Amino acid sequence: MEQQNQNQKPRLSPKDFFLYVGLVVTLLVSSVSLLNLVFESINSIFPDRLDYYADPYSGAIRIAIASLFIIFPIYIFISWLIKKDAKMFPEKLSLGVRKWLIYLTLFIAGAAVIIDLIVLINTFLGGEITTRFILKVLSVIVIAGGVFSYYFYDLKDRSEKMFKWWVVATSAVVALSLVLGFYVMGSPLTQRLKRMDAERINSLTQVQWQIINYWQKKGELPKDINELNDPISGFIIPIDPETGMPYQYEAVDNQVFKLCANFSLESVGNSTTPAKLPYISPESENWSHKAGKNCFERKIDQELYPVRKP
Repeated sequence: MEQQNQNQKPRLSPKDFFLYVGLVVTLLVSSVSLLNLVFESINSIFPDRLDYYADPYSGAIRIAIASLFIIFPIYIFISWLIKKDAKMFPEKLSLGVRKWLIYLTLFIAGAAVIIDLIVLINTFLGGEITTRFILKVLSVIVIAGGVFSYYFYDLKDRSEKMFKWWVVATSAVVALSLVLGFYVMGSPLTQRLKRMDAERINSLTQVQWQIINYWQKKGELPKDINELNDPISGFIIPIDPETGMPYQYEAVDNQVFKLCANFSLESVGNSTTPAKLPYISPESENWSHKAGKNCFERKIDQELYPVRKP
């Protein structure tokens, strides 16, 4: 009777099914987030001037970091639960769902390595910077190749020692990548200061165009910035997002005026510092600034902005 029970196939419980599905999902999300984090960090550290755009707020890095902070610990926890359960009930290692999902993981990891390498080589042949290409290839090999290798050997070697080494190795790689991401992106406070400076530039741009519009309508510059308030059109003088104070305006002469603001950080692409980002919009360059108070002098070209006749 006991031998008959030993020969019985292990039964799949709902708990086992969802644990293994959760394992695969969290593993894939963690791997993709880790690759995205490393790739975006490499792109920022080694900028390419041929890139048309780079996110000034590191949005892709933020998403990758947030995903790793939440999903990766869940992956480790689920892996631990499965190992603990398998230690108590070794017959569960023969579950069909386990083998199916592990082979699915191997297939996805192998396909990811092949596809990523094809994309990287294609990009390299199109003129990708050699350093970025080499680092991205190494990242794919380490991350996707590591996942493939571990689960390939896990089908044969189910020792707890190998599992502990896997947890330590993956945690170290994720931790180093998070440090790299914060180094490139900066702290949450830095991100907030960048957004405040961007808001200041946006506000100064609006004020500048309202001044030009005022000039074209009246043939003179406003004596005070409050003259630009227009309740009919709905324009209200913007204020500094941090201090709540209005921006400084000065009419130098009939065609020249100054706009001043206090910035939190030095702008990317300022002539005194090399730009980290490969792309800077003309509007950003037009408002290039250092940290602290900056004044921008503008002269109205009468040929470009003629006074409109009544």
